[in-house]
Amino acid sequence: MSDSEGAGRRGAAHRLVPMTGRDPEERGRVATPLELLFDLTFVVAVGTAASRFAEMLAGGHVAQALTAFVLAMFAISVAWISFSWFASAFGTDDWLYRALTMVQMTGVVVFSLGLPAMFHSVEEGGHLELRGMVIGYVVMRVAMVSQWWRAARQSPSFHDVGMANIRWTVIAQVGWIVVGFAHLPLPAVFAGFAVFGALELLLPVLTQGGAGGTPWHPHHVAERYGLFAIITLGEGVVGTVASSGDLLGGEAGTDWTWNAAAIVVAGVGLTFGMWWVYFSTPFGDVLVHRRGRGYLFGYGHIPLFIGIAGAGAGLHVAGLRLEHHARIGEVAVVLSLALPVGLYLLMVYLLHTLLLSVTDRFHLLLISATLAVLAAAVLLAAAGVTPAVCLLVVMLAPYVTVVGYETVGHRHQRRMLDDIVAAAEHPPTP
Repeated sequence: MSDSEGAGRRGAAHRLVPMTGRDPEERGRVATPLELLFDLTFVVAVGTAASRFAEMLAGGHVAQALTAFVLAMFAISVAWISFSWFASAFGTDDWLYRALTMVQMTGVVVFSLGLPAMFHSVEEGGHLELRGMVIGYVVMRVAMVSQWWRAARQSPSFHDVGMANIRWTVIAQVGWIVVGFAHLPLPAVFAGFAVFGALELLLPVLTQGGAGGTPWHPHHVAERYGLFAIITLGEGVVGTVASSGDLLGGEAGTDWTWNAAAIVVAGVGLTFGMWWVYFSTPFGDVLVHRRGRGYLFGYGHIPLFIGIAGAGAGLHVAGLRLEHHARIGEVAVVLSLALPVGLYLLMVYLLHTLLLSVTDRFHLLLISATLAVLAAAVLLAAAGVTPAVCLLVVMLAPYVTVVGYETVGHRHQRRMLDDIVAAAEHPPTP
């Protein structure tokens, strides 16, 4: 970006800029300070969901905890995805865009305040308390619909896409209002959640035939997802701190024990390893040549985010168990960490394979070895080995991929990228 372009972009906040669509090939496109500020509201949402999940797991309410956590993370991810893709395509950063983003941030905070009530209702059974979450979504979507209305009016080439987004977003939101506020039987509520959850996933398909109907920027979108992955990985650090607090002697924090040291090493090591694995794939470079896979990339990250946040919660559960505050056994404790870590790693490999349209036997070897490490941790717990040792074994799982990538895998990946670049530059003749 030239100095004059940069100056024009910085001055955009003082005037209205036509929302005609960003250049999808704009050089130097990075996340804006406003987008980073917006993400901070989701720190609260993810943190609340993870902490409530850990507490319910530790209390022995496994099925209820999984149900509430998946519902919460699905809603969090969909809300974040909706804003991020629109911002990549149409973000003007003028004063009206900023004001509407502030409204969306308010909605995220309201949504987060409704999460504890939803978790409690699932734990108690009998009904599903969604009103606070739905109100938060209404606030977010009033702003989001306003943004789409502006894009539809000011960008003739994207008018139909904008109006379709408005239409289907309103339909979905009306459905959520009915599910959240009507006194429906619990089976009907879950059926409604399934129907309108599917509609949320289909919104891009219904409005633009995938993720190719708006001028989103591949590297910008990849960076945004990487930043949200880092935010979610922060729950691993939070879980580590929450787990080791009492083990270190409470407020004094001077009574170091083997369990406390193991929690700190496992938590930090696992979080770092998961970060390394994610950023081993240059998703931005892939999306440049696989733009038609944008939908797969965008929504395929939902289970990946669930795995990351679940791993942070699993560390918290382990700490509660070591502090004798959990009602579940040691095998269940290790599973509460090993399963989300396994889900996360599987999704990274699956996204890599589907986006590049190629299967690597070396990847199959790595994921098999990874699953073997996780299984070993669970078997050690079943054999009576202390949970602290089992957590350290789980910590090793992402490093199977790290070592494989740094020694051999990076060359395999480079060849795959070269192949898709060559295919894009020299398409087969009919």
